[in-house]
Parts: sequence; C-alpha cells; structure tokens
Amino acid sequence: MQNITKEELKQRIDNGEHVNILDVREPNERAEFNIGGFHIPLGLVQTMQIDEIEHLKDEEVVVYCRSGNRSGQACMLLETMGFTNVKNLVGGMLAWNQ
Repeated sequence: MQNITKEELKQRIDNGEHVNILDVREPNERAEFNIGGFHIPLGLVQTMQIDEIEHLKDEEVVVYCRSGNRSGQACMLLETMGFTNVKNLVGGMLAWNQ
C-alpha cells in the first residue's frame, strides 16, 4: 500500500486528471461531505462485496475515509483481493478539509 497526500490528490483533480477514488466511510458520513468517486463502506469491503470496482484491479485506486485509518485497512484488504495499485489518502477527510 502506498500513501497519497491531500495536496497531491487535490492537484491531480484540479489538473483534470481522472482519478479512481473510493470512499469507505458510512453513508451518513458521505452525505455530509465527499470528494466523489465510488462509495463502498469498509464493512462491505471486508465481506468482499466490491463488484462495483472489480474492473479497477490493475488501475490506481485512491481510498479515503474520515482520518485515514479505515481507508488503510481497506487498502490492505483490496491488495489481498488482487488490486495492484491502491493508495491511502493520508489524514482522510479531516486533512482534506484543513
């Protein structure tokens, strides 16, 4: 698992680059604020219910949550499922909003 900073991700998005983003927070957290992308709560990742992103196994996937903890767990799980390029957003949405 690699890490990506909010600055790196923001710059890529601002430059119009397509980035595969996965939010692993709960629906109520996502409703408050999100930066887009796919939404699969960590519990569903843990039970391998990831059909929505299966096609991204060989592409970069940036995973985020509130603080970076759940997304770190999700990155490790995705790697065990065959994902080859997952990145954890350091500090999650707390860092993003600072």
